[in-house]
Amino acid sequence: MVPSVLTNLLLVGGGAYVALMTLLFIAQRRLMYHPTDERPIPAAYGLFRATSVEVPSHDGLSLFSWWQPPKEPSGKVVLYFHGNGGSIAGRADRAQYFADRGYGLLFPSYRYNAGAEGAPSEEALVADAVASYDWLLSKGVQSDQIVVYGESLGTGVAVALANRRKTAALVLEAPYSSIADVAQSVYWYMPAKWLVHDRFDSTELIGKLDIPILIVHGGEDRVIPIRFAQVLHEKAPRHASFVVLPQAGHDNLYSHGMADHLSDFLDRNLLSSMPKAVLEKQAAG
Repeated sequence: MVPSVLTNLLLVGGGAYVALMTLLFIAQRRLMYHPTDERPIPAAYGLFRATSVEVPSHDGLSLFSWWQPPKEPSGKVVLYFHGNGGSIAGRADRAQYFADRGYGLLFPSYRYNAGAEGAPSEEALVADAVASYDWLLSKGVQSDQIVVYGESLGTGVAVALANRRKTAALVLEAPYSSIADVAQSVYWYMPAKWLVHDRFDSTELIGKLDIPILIVHGGEDRVIPIRFAQVLHEKAPRHASFVVLPQAGHDNLYSHGMADHLSDFLDRNLLSSMPKAVLEKQAAG
């Protein structure tokens, strides 16, 4: 009798486990991507030189974006890929940081945001990133002017783009080694690593890059624990810079000094390549 009860309990428990695993496998993109229909106007956030534009995606969708040309035609342009939650408006402080320094900006929304009604996937997001890059080229921006910036989810998009297109530098804010690694740490009780659709395996790609790279992570990050950034740094080229902000979490790195480290990185790796006339104008304000 007892063995029969135990067998039944095991069968029920096993069935529940399989059902949960199946549910997570089917619903994983809903858990990973968080849509918003917000279409923020840049002027409402103090970006009076920026405009809202529609960047055509690889498959005909329009990606709502903020665009501001560089102060000088030969100036650098930051192509920014944000995290999975919120809209580009939540990154207005980053946009203002770069605008104040004369950089150009292109902040594209993801295909599942701003009413684009696209379906997210790793392949689609990376293809959209390439389309955004190519849009900059169509505006006369040269490849060696483009700085690719990724934040959280966007770091995987940024690393993939930097492997497909020439860029001046790569900045990674709160990155991960791969989405599969992070998923396994969250769903430790199941083989999550092998069930992930959109893996964004940056560790497979970052070592192939020969450009300046800055990785910044918070020591108190509970969303993407710092060990994943450490793994990524170990796979990166030896010249990559890795900055740990001990008291920072996942989305407050600029409140803990990231801007200072970013300025130092950009000054060391980008200003030296800018024409002398541009440097003189920037110094004069």
